[in-house]
This record gives sequence, structure tokens and C-alpha cells, in this order.
Amino acid sequence: MISSIKFLLIGLIFSFAGVAGPGAAQVRIKDIVMIEGVRSNQLVGYGLVVGLNGTGDSLRNSPFTRNAIEGMLERLGIGNLSEEQIRTANTAAVMVTASLPPFARAGGTIDVVVSSLGDASSLRGGTLIITPLSAADGEIYAVAQGPIAVAGYAAQGLNASIVEGVPTGARIENGAIVEREVDFNFGELTRVELALRNPDFVTARRVETVINEAFGWRIAKALDSRTIVIEESGKTSMIEIIADIEPLLVEPDQVARVVIDARSGTIVIGANVRIDRIAVSQGGLTVTVRDDFNVSQPESFSIGGTTVIVPESSVGVEKRDAKFAVIDGSVSLQRLVDGLNAIGVGATETISILQAIKAAGALHADLEII
Repeated sequence: MISSIKFLLIGLIFSFAGVAGPGAAQVRIKDIVMIEGVRSNQLVGYGLVVGLNGTGDSLRNSPFTRNAIEGMLERLGIGNLSEEQIRTANTAAVMVTASLPPFARAGGTIDVVVSSLGDASSLRGGTLIITPLSAADGEIYAVAQGPIAVAGYAAQGLNASIVEGVPTGARIENGAIVEREVDFNFGELTRVELALRNPDFVTARRVETVINEAFGWRIAKALDSRTIVIEESGKTSMIEIIADIEPLLVEPDQVARVVIDARSGTIVIGANVRIDRIAVSQGGLTVTVRDDFNVSQPESFSIGGTTVIVPESSVGVEKRDAKFAVIDGSVSLQRLVDGLNAIGVGATETISILQAIKAAGALHADLEII
């Protein structure tokens, strides 16, 4: 049982129930919105990693690796090899993935991730052979090649082995060259949509107000809880408008939410969480089991006696009296924490209490368990 409660207090701690404290946090608009159409594109490709030290795919269990090796050798002018002649353990079939960032230009480089597809035990020391990377439309946008860097490692002996990290996954920094550009001219746009990362009507209205006040005329309009439309006024380009909008400060609103990580015992409580007037009691039993081992030896000069170990177990039960703690109605975050700490419960009991309060309809917040 976890003996302490880890509280990460997000937002402000209210000094009085229902009254927000001063100095609410403000963030830049660029940190809470995305520009519609300005996004990355996922790329994928199939390739071979060579130069492994006997840790590659076994061709018997990975026929696709053998076929890929045969195809590569034929393109290089080496063909008509039998299965015995191309038997190797230094090659592995891999999937290569990458993310093509927005506005990437031909000749630029991007990072790639290399993942084993067959039964290779490690990719350490290998080199990726030229691999085309295509997008969902089937077109090739980048080509990857180069020595790979593996963070994990694997070592094995006759009777023991150790694996640290994932030796069958690797990265190549700047390992792919962009060959095709995504046709998108942002400077010619006359209308741009900003999408909130966390949809909220209050936040959308605040973003609209801040932008219009900064420009002095109605340039922004909130369409819904996620989207704010920016219309070009004709006096400046869309690039200049977005550059002026991004550093503007706005106070985002947030939904009342309690997030629980049951594995680590971490509880995150939002600043807007409220609880009706309730009484909470928590109690339980602590059972302690202790095993002691005594050595029993035979008498001196006895015949056939042996020394044995005799286990002795003791069981103790400690009862903790249940205590009631009254939490006033519509309490703030500070009073909620004080009320839970007053009972002296651990993280496991706190999770159960919050779930029970939610089931009773007294917790006015979303309860999310991860």
C-alpha cells in the first residue's frame, strides 16, 4: 500500500470556496492552438539493415528477408544465387518510419526510426540500405540511408542473458533526404482556421476577443468550441497576421477534472473541482504475518539424528478505528486537500474515496483513471 498521497495541484488554490484567486495564468495563443492545414505527414518504407554481427534475421524463419536480399542483389547485378549461397545472419528486414514536417523543402533532412520486422536479436552496428519512404498517397517523399544508433543492448551467455532497452529499434538522426515537397503555399491564403488543442467555448471566445482587440477591428470569429476563423484584412499578409497573433496572451478555461494514476498513486486535481457537503469515513485492518526459522539439532552422540530447520509463523491483526471528516459544501481545492489529509489516508484509500464521492453525485468534476 502506498503510504503517502502525491498531489499535483494544477491551476490556482482558492482561498475561499467558490472565489477564484488573483493572478490567473495566461499563456500564448500559439501554445493552445493549431493552424488547420499546417501539419506533419507520416512516411513509411521497407528496407534492409546490413553489417550486423550475427544478430540478423534467420532466413528460414523470415522468407521476406531472403526475398529482399535477392531483389537487392539483382538490382546490383548479382543474380542466380542459390539458397545456400545467400545464407547470412548479418542482415535484418526493417520498417522505416518518419514524420515529414510542414513546409519541408527538397534537399532537407529528417530523422527516421528503424524497427526490426523479423526475428533479429539486435540492430546494433548495422547500416540501413537506401530505403524510399512513401506517404498515404503512394508517392515517395524521402529516401533514407545511413548507420543506425541503437540505445538498447543485449548480451547472452550459456546460462544467462541480459537485455537493456530495445535493441531491435533504432534511430538515424537526419537519416532521410526530402525528395518531394508537399504542395502548400501558406502565404497565398486569405482565410485560416485556428483549432484549440482543448476545445472549450469560453477559451474560444477569449481568443477571439484578444485577437480583435489587438488588431483594432474584427479579424477573428469563433465558429464553435474548437475553431476560430481568421480573415485577411487586405492590409497585411496572412503570415504577418499569424506572426502577430501567436505571442498574444490569453487565459484558457479548463474543465473540472480529477485524474488518477492508480499504478503510481498520483492524483491530479483541477482548480475548478467542487464537492458538495459530505461526511467521509475510512477505516480498515492491518494484517501482519511474520515467519521465524529455528534450528533443531539432535542430542549429542545420537544415532540417525539430523539437523532440521523448523519454521514458526505469527499472525497479528491491528484494527484502525474509522474516522469521520466533514467536508463543507462547494469546497475549493485547498479545502478538499485539507479534508482528505485530515483523515490520514493513503493514496489507495483516497482513490476509493474519490470514486465513492463521484458515485454519490457529490463530486462536480470528471473523474478519469489512467
